[in-house]
Amino acid sequence: MQVAIAYRRHLGWGVTLAALAFGLVYVVFLADRAATSDPTTFFSTLLDAITLGGLYFVVASGFTLVFGLMRVVNMAHGSLYLVAAYLAINVQRRIITGDPDVAVSSTQVSVINWFVVLLIAAVAAGLLGLAMQQLLLRWNQGQELRQALITIAISVIVADQVVVHTGGGTAQDMSFPGSVNKFVNTHIPLDGRDFSYSGARLFILGLAIVIGISLWVWLKKTRTGMVIRAGVDDRTMVAALGVNIQRTFMIAFFVGSALAGMGAVIGTSQTAVANGTDSTWLLNSLVVVIIGGMGSLGGAAIGSLLFGLIGTFSAAYLPAGNTQYAVIFTFVLLAIVLAVRPYGIFGRPA
Repeated sequence: MQVAIAYRRHLGWGVTLAALAFGLVYVVFLADRAATSDPTTFFSTLLDAITLGGLYFVVASGFTLVFGLMRVVNMAHGSLYLVAAYLAINVQRRIITGDPDVAVSSTQVSVINWFVVLLIAAVAAGLLGLAMQQLLLRWNQGQELRQALITIAISVIVADQVVVHTGGGTAQDMSFPGSVNKFVNTHIPLDGRDFSYSGARLFILGLAIVIGISLWVWLKKTRTGMVIRAGVDDRTMVAALGVNIQRTFMIAFFVGSALAGMGAVIGTSQTAVANGTDSTWLLNSLVVVIIGGMGSLGGAAIGSLLFGLIGTFSAAYLPAGNTQYAVIFTFVLLAIVLAVRPYGIFGRPA
């Protein structure tokens, strides 16, 4: 039995390394715009993948935080993103133009205004998530299937209400501050000239790094974070020691939901939000935490990076006319990771 398990594990690692080697060789030498002949496209795609991974991390870290402590697979996480996105658009337009139906441009948005909207959306999403946890999920603790069904029902109701109150859920977007929404000279010489890249995407990456470091400090260096980490390992023992585990649950759910709100503001400033965006971001979060491991902040970071790299590079380097097959590589990544690490890269048995 042990020999068979070891064989499957070694086989999985062999397939993983072979897939990585082939992908690297293909991108560097064999693709239509291989890195050796078009370094600008390669470097731009690499930065696109990393910055997209940063956005994935902001949203998925909230999802994995809630699951890690409470074992709640919050299927309404995407709905929190959707509500926060439309709220942020409305607030930004009211602050700048006074009319929620008038779009704003980046030149009208200051950094302070943008962060005010970010804070409002994060708090609103956090309070909405907390209300959901206190009113509906708290009374079903330990009943994972029932909680999953409850959050699915909430997501359906929220999606319908968003359609009703946003003019049919039409695509809308908000704007980054004008000071960051421009191209930045990286002073990296490529193809005989300095390479320029989107300042907005670099801004996303910077925010993701700040949020990730803040979460790490909170979880590793504060008493609340230590209680949360202890609760992940043994909730019963933490409660027996006199810790108010329900209060810890409330804090974790609020922070996890607020992260969905932050991700909504960042993502909606980069791309539009519309009816169905909630499903997309729920799926993105699920993929990230499955790859990285449920309940692991480091796993969310690695999963986000891998998801961003695979999705972006497959879309950019597949032969012309075949880019629609890029999504297949995401599921190939999932299959390989689960074959090698059934609980995810940093995951552990619940």
